[in-house]
Amino acid sequence: QVQLVESGGGLVQAGGSLRLSCAGSGRTLVTYVMGWFRQDPGKEREFVAAISWSGDKTIYAESVKGRFTISRDNAKSTVYLQMNSLKPEDTAVYYCAAALNKLGTGMDEYDYWGQGTQVIVSS
Repeated sequence: QVQLVESGGGLVQAGGSLRLSCAGSGRTLVTYVMGWFRQDPGKEREFVAAISWSGDKTIYAESVKGRFTISRDNAKSTVYLQMNSLKPEDTAVYYCAAALNKLGTGMDEYDYWGQGTQVIVSS
């Protein structure tokens, strides 16, 4: 079993930055692909970014490419999402997730989920 806890969300003005963290416990995250998803009320949860277990491969949603950066520190069992140039449309609850399989963008490819952290971007 893997437990995931997100932190770092909050209220920020458009154009600002936030860094989200996802700390894993229970089992080391080193063998897991890690991903970030987000969900706005009334909308489906959508893929944001993912990183391979070694950190050498990353994928991003087109809407965040060039603004967000996913990274990981396996020694700390933590994954990060650096979010720059934030826009009001980035407002959502952000979830991290862990997958045993290949790097993917689908929710059904991920086995463990955190409880989420709220990000609000004001205009």
